[in-house]
Amino acid sequence: MKEDRYSRQRLFSPIGDEGQRKIREKHVLLVGVGALGTSCAEQLVRAGIGRITLIDRDYVEWSNLQRQQLFGESDAARRLPKVVAAKTRLEQVNRDVQIDIHIKDAGREELEELLEGVDVVLDATDNFETRLLINDLSQKWNVPWIYGACVGSHGVSYTIIPGENACLRCLMDTVPLGGATCDTVGVISPVVQMVTAHQVADTMKLLVDDVAAVNQKFITFDLWQQRYSSISVNNVKKQDCPSCGLNPTYPSLSIENQTKTAVLCGRDTVQIRPAYVKERGFEELKQRLTQSKVKENAFLLSYESGEHRLVFFRDGRVLVHGTKDITEAKSIYLQTVSG
Repeated sequence: MKEDRYSRQRLFSPIGDEGQRKIREKHVLLVGVGALGTSCAEQLVRAGIGRITLIDRDYVEWSNLQRQQLFGESDAARRLPKVVAAKTRLEQVNRDVQIDIHIKDAGREELEELLEGVDVVLDATDNFETRLLINDLSQKWNVPWIYGACVGSHGVSYTIIPGENACLRCLMDTVPLGGATCDTVGVISPVVQMVTAHQVADTMKLLVDDVAAVNQKFITFDLWQQRYSSISVNNVKKQDCPSCGLNPTYPSLSIENQTKTAVLCGRDTVQIRPAYVKERGFEELKQRLTQSKVKENAFLLSYESGEHRLVFFRDGRVLVHGTKDITEAKSIYLQTVSG
């Protein structure tokens, strides 16, 4: 029966009936809907979260299916935006959850607009620029966030509570955060589940107001080599930290630190983001393109240009596939749109 849906969760004494009620009233913002994001989203939706907001800039590709659990072959074949495919699957899991989606890059303006009423922010991104942005927004608006990352068989997780422990910027000079990417060394699916187990467990503790149970240590492990460590970072918090110190300046929120181009992790792809966000009209764009090379759905338009493929989104962003060179990507983009 439907009323028994959360019975096993309510039987867990740290949650109970009161905790389940609190979970139902809470709102989580999930930044990124790839491997970590799909796993976190499904766990929270199954747990009965009241509202979850998903933001992601990308669409489903075949290489995602190895580890991104909400997606299927039809999603990759249709190149559906990840948030759209994720919402469809999550609504099949639990129709009582409010699921808001945004096909957008996670920039300052986008995230700041989404933060109102959010209880916890979950990091499921693939780059440190976005993580430092989340870190500064978390400190500015006093919203806890949970850092997570995985590559190869290695994973990390760290829960940051403003005013309580060291922020991500405090850790950068002390804790090895790693430079490898899934593009260079790959990633295995089990490590994803290990990271999100830590992320979602701490999220649930925060949602039921059991802050004392939150693990504020820096967790790192290698699942293949069977190594696990939990590092205390209490003494790393800096009074002069520009993000969480006594006189914060939130450097990642400054305009000069917000790039408009980015090489996507694990992809031979460059994203070009317009200086000003505006709705893109595909009809006008198609008039400049060779029609036989155009494929589109309701959310994006794909165009083959020699050895490169350009994917245009309605918010103005463009992915240029087939290069990691930002200068080359900009040149290909300008040649294509100026026709």
